[in-house]
Amino acid sequence: MDNSIYLDHAATTPVRKEVIETFDEVLQSTFGNASSIHTCGQEAKRVLEESRQSVAALIGADHEELVFTGGGTESDNLAIRGTAYALRGRGGHIITTAIEHPAVLNCCGALEEEGFEVTYLPVDLDCRVHPEWVAEAIRPDTILVSVMLANNETGAMQPIREIGRIAGEAGVRFHTDAVQAVGKVPVNVNELGVDLLSMSGHKIYGPKGVGGLFVRKGTSLRPIVYGGHHERNLRPGTENVPGIAAFARALELAVGDLPSEREYLETLKEMLAGGILQRIGQVQRNGDTGDYLPNILNMSFTGVDGEALLLNLDLMGIAVSTGSACSSGATEPSHVLTAMGIEPVLAQASLRFSFGRDNTREQMERVLEVLPGIVERLRGVGDARAMR
Repeated sequence: MDNSIYLDHAATTPVRKEVIETFDEVLQSTFGNASSIHTCGQEAKRVLEESRQSVAALIGADHEELVFTGGGTESDNLAIRGTAYALRGRGGHIITTAIEHPAVLNCCGALEEEGFEVTYLPVDLDCRVHPEWVAEAIRPDTILVSVMLANNETGAMQPIREIGRIAGEAGVRFHTDAVQAVGKVPVNVNELGVDLLSMSGHKIYGPKGVGGLFVRKGTSLRPIVYGGHHERNLRPGTENVPGIAAFARALELAVGDLPSEREYLETLKEMLAGGILQRIGQVQRNGDTGDYLPNILNMSFTGVDGEALLLNLDLMGIAVSTGSACSSGATEPSHVLTAMGIEPVLAQASLRFSFGRDNTREQMERVLEVLPGIVERLRGVGDARAMR
């Protein structure tokens, strides 16, 4: 649809023209297996390692500390399961939070079935975990702390530097899921104090199916898939060289655009949020006070079913989300919003608007034109049902 408005960039992003060009060029000219020793293979190896150096440098890491994966979910699993298996002899306790992405929560749940113990820390009304809560939860048998850098539903940034210092002083490995944050805010692994950091290409205008995991030198990790000796023996399988090159290009562009793009996205977000609060009553803004991502806005509309609101907006050519994309289709309220203390009924009345570089002020004005009427109509339907 030519007139469509895409406000679901936290779920995935369109691939930038420059990134497509890089992908196509490598796909056509560098088809060799990077593990082969002939010239064709070594050309693929060169592109692979140049991409590794580029991505690593952009997050403040050494190229030897970067492992390419199939995406953020795989990176999270490799970090968490790989650490759990590697350090099982030292203990079996893991600390995470109640607002993590399902890639982390479900991974931890599977480890609990294998005998590990997991502490799920709460968050406050602003969707933040307090560093002192992490410190209090650490035990002699704690082997890993995993706290996301930025929440995918509210955009709330977590106090990763303070948590990293606490974990480091306790001698506990520290992982952060930075899938939503990388390319949206400055990310430096040394400033954050993390041992492991997950990334994904398709959140930053790169292709789907490629991501990365920062693994600090000296960090013990076991592979979770077995095969050849690729990626430092941590991720077997022939590397997706075109996808990796495109991921590196996407991150390079995103980091270069950071200052101007952050300001622009914040302008769009505040324009939409302010307009909604001004034109629609009984609306609540969720979890982006203090430090937050510039591109995510979460709002609850009292008396409206979030899925019905989403579908009505979609009929008008406006794409939004009721929460994380990986939870779409679920009937349960958002685990993030309920962990913040939001009542389940109100949590189910919430939408996530996530903005991108191609969105415009005119598009925000269009959303503000149609959204109040949809909310009013849906609230009227609810009132009519209540009277029956």
